[in-house]
Amino acid sequence: MAKKKKKPVVRKKKIAKRKTVRKGRAKKATVKKPAGPEASMEKVGEVTHYFPHVNAAAVKMLKSGLKVGDKIYIKGHTSDFKEVVESMQLDHVMITEGKKGDEIGLLVKSRVRIGDSVYKAK
Repeated sequence: MAKKKKKPVVRKKKIAKRKTVRKGRAKKATVKKPAGPEASMEKVGEVTHYFPHVNAAAVKMLKSGLKVGDKIYIKGHTSDFKEVVESMQLDHVMITEGKKGDEIGLLVKSRVRIGDSVYKAK
């Protein structure tokens, strides 16, 4: 019996692709300012929870100075509306002014979502 000769394995060489080098300066990172109405307003809080059965939002106050009667603007991914603060609560007690660090409850006219920003009109 004659042995069969094995065929030699031919391997293809991998060719490295050249990276193109761009000449010139790298782009500087720029800070984008918010466009639209919130550019001229002061951010006072952020929505932490929404209660749909009573149309109320829990808002964490980032700055103090939000009072009953103030005009606010709520802006989020799908939320975008203005309204006047009619009712505010802290631990189920009616209050007239929200202070920095408080988590207050606000009556809202439309659905809001966690992370929506609350701006006070100047």
